[in-house]
Amino acid sequence: MEQRGSDKHGPRLDDQQKHETEGMVRGGGTTHAEEWKEPEAMPAPGEESKRSYPPGHEPGTPAGISQEGVDVRSDLAKWLSDCQWPASKDDLERHAERVGAPDQVTDMVGSLPDRQYVNVAEVAKALGLGVEKRRW
Repeated sequence: MEQRGSDKHGPRLDDQQKHETEGMVRGGGTTHAEEWKEPEAMPAPGEESKRSYPPGHEPGTPAGISQEGVDVRSDLAKWLSDCQWPASKDDLERHAERVGAPDQVTDMVGSLPDRQYVNVAEVAKALGLGVEKRRW
């Protein structure tokens, strides 16, 4: 009795899959006809890019705010975004306690000037975290 490659597929699909993987099985060559489909090689240890960025210009950091400011602002948004806005300093402190915000967030909220805030961006600005500049 002749053995097939799979019980789940028919002989035609088994042959097609065998043909598609033949390059990988034999090794030594590419498995794709188009070069752009080939995966990029990973850099060897120690060959990683040693590119450094000036402070405030790291990748993914908008102009006008540092990476640390982005991280802190993100943490604030995580804990305060579902608050009822506009909110006073006292409202924000109560909300931070109710949701179990970490000490860093409750300390920052506690250091805010006593006034109304319309969103997390205003809270971040009042804390001196910086605000990204929009380019039109």
